[in-house]
Amino acid sequence: MATLSTHVLDTSLGRPAVGVRVSLEGDGGQLAEGLTDSDGRVSDLGGSTLAPGTYRLRFETGDYFAQRGIEGFYPEVLVTFTVEGDGHVHVPLLLSPFGYSTYRGS
Repeated sequence: MATLSTHVLDTSLGRPAVGVRVSLEGDGGQLAEGLTDSDGRVSDLGGSTLAPGTYRLRFETGDYFAQRGIEGFYPEVLVTFTVEGDGHVHVPLLLSPFGYSTYRGS
C-alpha cells in the first residue's frame, strides 16, 4: 500500500495556497478530503493508504481564488495519477489564476 500527500503553491503570490479543498477519488468515488494548511499541504488526506490503481486529486481552485476576490480561469484542477506499488506518492500543484502545473514529487 502507498501513502499520499499533496502540496499547493500559489505561484502568483509566491507562497503556499492556504484553504484549498482537496478531494481524493478512486473508481468507487470520493475516498477522502481535506483543506491545505498554512504550508499549503494536506499531508495524509485522512490517513488514506492506496492500493495499486488509478486515482484523482480534485483541487477546488475556483473557491480558493473567489475567497480572495480574484477571478480565476479554472474552477477546479483534476489530476489523475497511477499508484504502482508501496511507498509514498507526493502530488504537488503549482497554481495561478490562469494556469497550473503538477509533477510527481518525493
